[in-house]
Amino acid sequence: MAYQRVKQPKISDVIMAQLEAMILEGSLKPGQQLPPERELAAQFEVSRPSLREALQKLSARGLIISRQGGGSFVSEKIGSSMVDPLTELFSTHPEAQNDLLEFRHAIEGVSAYYAALRCTEADKKRLQRCYADLQAAHDEKLFEQETKADAEFHLAIAEASHNAVLLHTMRSLFTLLHNNIYANLESVYPKRDTRERIHEQHRVLLDAIVAENPEKARNAAHDHLAFIEEAIIEQGKESTRQERAIRRSGV
Repeated sequence: MAYQRVKQPKISDVIMAQLEAMILEGSLKPGQQLPPERELAAQFEVSRPSLREALQKLSARGLIISRQGGGSFVSEKIGSSMVDPLTELFSTHPEAQNDLLEFRHAIEGVSAYYAALRCTEADKKRLQRCYADLQAAHDEKLFEQETKADAEFHLAIAEASHNAVLLHTMRSLFTLLHNNIYANLESVYPKRDTRERIHEQHRVLLDAIVAENPEKARNAAHDHLAFIEEAIIEQGKESTRQERAIRRSGV
């Protein structure tokens, strides 16, 4: 029997595959700068020419952007399928905001389930840091920072799910997610106790994930979003009643 010679992969292809895996799993984020060539070559234990060749291949595929004298960066276009024109359409059409809230029910319930099932100690620490940022903004009543920290918290849950599709879907929707959270909370926060209840729901969700209880985590995500939906509906009814009262009074 004649055996075929086993072809050894090129070092640059091995490096490229590892960097691609890091981008896919979220270890390297869009816009993130890579370490300097000397440092990166030492980490991979390869020569700088092999590393440079791998970076050139990634650059040709649009995954890495190299700037003259400024280093290499993960492309910010990765996962940015929801571009600004579509974001604007979503923000100006209330029914689209409702659609996004329904979509969040599906994706965030699954993300929470798998985060509780698969999260590592490092994931738990990141989630706790995100929640601490959310807590700080909540305590100071800094609305802009709180809504951004809220979105970051939900994105961290997707990262902890260790599902690349979930993660990059959430990343591609980050601007829409932040805008949706902003619009939702702006609508319901004026109502008494709503703000505290929503914040407590985040705590319940965090605790379920850290306790590695998938069913409880999924239910916590659904309960959180269902509460927001109900609060928005009730706020809409309240606004309608107030408008009706104003018209009747002739003011």
